[in-house]
Amino acid sequence: MAKVLGVGGVFFKAPDPKALTAWYARVLGFDVTPWGGVIFKPLPYGVTVWSPFPEKTTHFEPSHAAFSINLVVDDMPGILARIRAEGVEVLKEEDEPSQGRFAWIMDPAGVKIELWQPKPEEHGLVPGAA
Repeated sequence: MAKVLGVGGVFFKAPDPKALTAWYARVLGFDVTPWGGVIFKPLPYGVTVWSPFPEKTTHFEPSHAAFSINLVVDDMPGILARIRAEGVEVLKEEDEPSQGRFAWIMDPAGVKIELWQPKPEEHGLVPGAA
């Protein structure tokens, strides 16, 4: 049976795509290609989640966007240090014993970014082991 295998990309409008791309490269360490996008290789651990939310959800606040982006990270303390060094406010941090560590920030376009360092042992995988 034909079916979708996973998320193949995230595409969205931004008032200044070049400046936003530069911010993601500087603040979150995105490895931007010459054509302006980022190619993420398969993850050694973690998963990709697809989940619609109710129209009246407050989960994306303080963003006014109709979506948020979850990014898997390999070193939450390291990425938070980098973010703070860039003067970006960390909205919230949370350790979820069953899922891993989370933190939330806003990008310059007003999109809420959820950072997630999964618990690799939950999936039987070890960080860095492909």
